[in-house]
Amino acid sequence: MSAGGLSAGGLGAGDWGIVLLSLKVGGVAVAGCLPAAFGLAWALARGRFPGKLLLDGLVHLPLVLPPVVTGWLLLMAFARGGPLAWAGEAVLFRWTGAALAAAVMALPLMVRAMRLSIEAVDRRLENAARTLGAGRGRVFATVTLPLSLPGVVAGAVLGFARALGEFGATITFVSNVAGETETLPLAIYAAIQVPGEEATVWRLAAVSVALSLGALVASEALARRSGRGLHAV
Repeated sequence: MSAGGLSAGGLGAGDWGIVLLSLKVGGVAVAGCLPAAFGLAWALARGRFPGKLLLDGLVHLPLVLPPVVTGWLLLMAFARGGPLAWAGEAVLFRWTGAALAAAVMALPLMVRAMRLSIEAVDRRLENAARTLGAGRGRVFATVTLPLSLPGVVAGAVLGFARALGEFGATITFVSNVAGETETLPLAIYAAIQVPGEEATVWRLAAVSVALSLGALVASEALARRSGRGLHAV
């Protein structure tokens, strides 16, 4: 697990590879689903259409489903014979699949945070901009987006924290392949199964706690800044 000896911070070369892979998976997961998360948040916050409650339920389904079930559904979708089998080679047992699983699990938290931020924007400010001749696009770019942006960023950071901690859907969907899909949670689980690897577990767990705590603190700080900014307007 820690071949190559210890380097700075007490982490071995193999440990750093796991950390960097986790950061890459989390970053790609958030970047990939950010447009969809914002679009869904906007639709749920401002939209009036049949099936809105159903869409809301589907978006938040990964929060209540066992992660193993989510991973199994992804596997069935991308495996041979599934509706997305044509894309199976690009994700199965690869880090891109780990990023996809992490994105699915992070999406509900991102949508929820962004939706609350969009709903908190005072509609009177948007209406005032329209009465001054601004079109919908300009109102969105100059009023709605700037006011909701801290909450949007907070949602993205929260999604990143969730992606870093994703385990069940990932191991079910893409398995635990060293150097390819072995993110921090999977590496910690694997080390727990091996006698004498307690030191590895402690090292990786400490890194995981530090990264997740940092992301949560940043998300909360951004959310509070968003609230102060809206009240100040």
